[in-house]
Amino acid sequence: MARRIKRYDNRKLYDTETSEYVSLSDIAALVRQGNTVEVVDKATGEDITAQTLTQIILEEGRNGAPVIPPDLLHTLLRRSGEALDTGLDQIRSTVDGLVERSLGQLKRLVQSPRRRELDDLRRQLRHLEQRLSALLDDLDAPSPSDSDAQRHPQEASGETPTAEPVQPPSRD
Repeated sequence: MARRIKRYDNRKLYDTETSEYVSLSDIAALVRQGNTVEVVDKATGEDITAQTLTQIILEEGRNGAPVIPPDLLHTLLRRSGEALDTGLDQIRSTVDGLVERSLGQLKRLVQSPRRRELDDLRRQLRHLEQRLSALLDDLDAPSPSDSDAQRHPQEASGETPTAEPVQPPSRD
């Protein structure tokens, strides 16, 4: 993670990690130690890292320190447009890939639970249909008590059957 340096309107630089003001030479020392810095304009939030690092190189060059050989500076200037285009293409490609992967993951996350939920609901619906069908079949089928009632209506009504007296055949 980059070490954040804030530049205030009065051009003072503030290291947010150490909570102290720093100079351009302090930032140069941080970079030489292997730290990555991010310089942000406090008022606008704009990233001014490139301008600050360029300013460090210029200041060191003014002080007579051999910073960057002129051949390399010529090459940088000649290729700055190409480098910018290449850099933007790389960023665009990276962002596109990230968005694509993120959307794919999001799609799987959103669809998977719904698919499982729908499958569960379908299973429950089939089970309910089977139970309902069985209940309806039970209602349609004559029960043993119904068939006894049809054969012996008096018993079904709770009356006890009375035997009719058997009359001997008449001899007339």
